[in-house]
Amino acid sequence: MDPLFILLIIGVIILLLSFFIVKQQTAAIIETFGRFSSVRNSGLQLKIPLIQRVAGRISLKIQQLDVIVETKTKDDVFVKLKVSVQYKVINDKVYDAFYKLDYPQDQITSYVFDVVRAEVPKMKLDDVFVKKDDIAIAVKSELNDAMLDYGYDIIKTLVTDIDPDAQVKAAMNRINASEREKIAAQFEGDAARILIVEKAKAEAESKRLQGQGIADQRREIARGLEESVEVLNKVGINSQEASALIVVTQHYDTLQSIGEETNTNLILLPNSPQAGSDMLNNMVASFTASNQIGEAMKQQKAKKGKGGSTEA
Repeated sequence: MDPLFILLIIGVIILLLSFFIVKQQTAAIIETFGRFSSVRNSGLQLKIPLIQRVAGRISLKIQQLDVIVETKTKDDVFVKLKVSVQYKVINDKVYDAFYKLDYPQDQITSYVFDVVRAEVPKMKLDDVFVKKDDIAIAVKSELNDAMLDYGYDIIKTLVTDIDPDAQVKAAMNRINASEREKIAAQFEGDAARILIVEKAKAEAESKRLQGQGIADQRREIARGLEESVEVLNKVGINSQEASALIVVTQHYDTLQSIGEETNTNLILLPNSPQAGSDMLNNMVASFTASNQIGEAMKQQKAKKGKGGSTEA
């Protein structure tokens, strides 16, 4: 084979080995004979073949690590917390991130465990739910102080889940249900009391209006009777006869009104029809007798008046 051809092939291979590509949001670590040389960013890069090598690549994107920590609260309730840590490599500290820390996720997990197990035992279970942001802030502060030296920036920490023991959750649900039932019972009692009060007010108002209506009715009846007596007096019927006539008229009007209803039950006392008729006749006779007695007394007074004037 032609030596020139062989040299050409070797030259092409060396040329190809001299170039490499770094992806976006990635940094490449270049070493020369095993010693750190430089950090290359995204794009087409060049290195010395056989002398320099790409020791590793590190992502510059924001990454998330979810850590589940089981611990105990101040009121002796075991609870699991899920803490999400968002972090990234600082652009000008790629060397520290690559060489100082071999397993950054394990380091972050250790700090999360340490902070959570130091903060949560100071709180009761209810406070853990209320103050979860305080726990997240404490974790972020501790991680920032620790990971900054290793070239990592802690962007955000979030307590995304709080999961007590199943029996504790069941007990909390029962307590919540009992409280809601108690409140519902109070509202139902208040509603029933309001209904009773309003019903009593409505009945009182109804009875007041009913009484007023009866009073107005009786007043109008009396006025009508008075007008009837005046009309009868104008035609020469005195008050006693007029009263007897009105009573008889009302009696027959009542019987007529009762007869107009098909399902009316009527009880007449005494039971004998003749006795009922006699009772009505006796009523008329009593009014007539009263009228005659009144007329006799008027005539007697008139005679006495005339005799006294004659003697004088």
